Amino acid sequence: MRKVLRLFSRELPFVSSLPAIVWQFFFMVAPLVIIAYYSVADSSSWLNISFVHYRNLFESTYFKVIARSLFLAVATAITGLLCAYPVAYFIALRVRRFKNLMLFFLTLPFWVNFLVQIYAWYFLLERNGLINTVLLRLGFIQEPLLLSNSLFAVFLVMLYCYLPFVIMPLYSTLEKIDHRLLEASADLGATPWQTFWRITVPYSMPGVKTGLLLVMIPAFGEFVIPALVGGSKYMLVGSLISYYFLAARNNYAGAAFTSLSAMVLIGTLLLVIVISRLYSLRKS
Repeated sequence: MRKVLRLFSRELPFVSSLPAIVWQFFFMVAPLVIIAYYSVADSSSWLNISFVHYRNLFESTYFKVIARSLFLAVATAITGLLCAYPVAYFIALRVRRFKNLMLFFLTLPFWVNFLVQIYAWYFLLERNGLINTVLLRLGFIQEPLLLSNSLFAVFLVMLYCYLPFVIMPLYSTLEKIDHRLLEASADLGATPWQTFWRITVPYSMPGVKTGLLLVMIPAFGEFVIPALVGGSKYMLVGSLISYYFLAARNNYAGAAFTSLSAMVLIGTLLLVIVISRLYSLRKS
């Protein structure tokens, strides 16, 4: 009995991780395997393998959809980083008394349903919405602006929805910076700008990379925001995938396009990682 208890206590970390392993297998690995199989399966026979679904995708229309989604994802991630860095920097390094309150306000949007947030922006951006009404009353415009049903509206709502995913990892990284390094830099005669670029920014790079990935990956496959705010006017990767699987009921073409877009996204991320590694090596 003692040997069993001793063995169980020694293997307790592995045993406690089994539920997570099972979860990952059934809800991440298995769907990916099914998508990969359907992308190369022959619709006439389950045992045959064919790449005809990939050949049908080698048209300019599909690559325009992927390029448009990639551009929106990159623009959302970079703009989110530019907006999130000052906020995370201020909360992590400048605020003392009301830090918890500000973090509470940052997490407050997560308490509201995702669809409710998008519909709120729909009523803000529509032709007779709040933004156009205020601008007309103030006399800044003479006729309502065409804000909704556009790529700008999709970009703006995606920026709003994914902005907390950039602020949180940045805040977590900036908060761990040793304040003695900042004080030593000031004592050695460095200006605040030099301290920021030579100490704060390099130490915050893990948070920057995490935030960019947390925004870029889901923004690339977003389909709810384009459907509700963009009015399905512009076809994006998520919109086309949902069309293949839900409307056209063409699982083979949908799986092939999903795999192709995923390979493009992974290739882009690997290219960015390689460029950043080469830049860091060259700088060092």
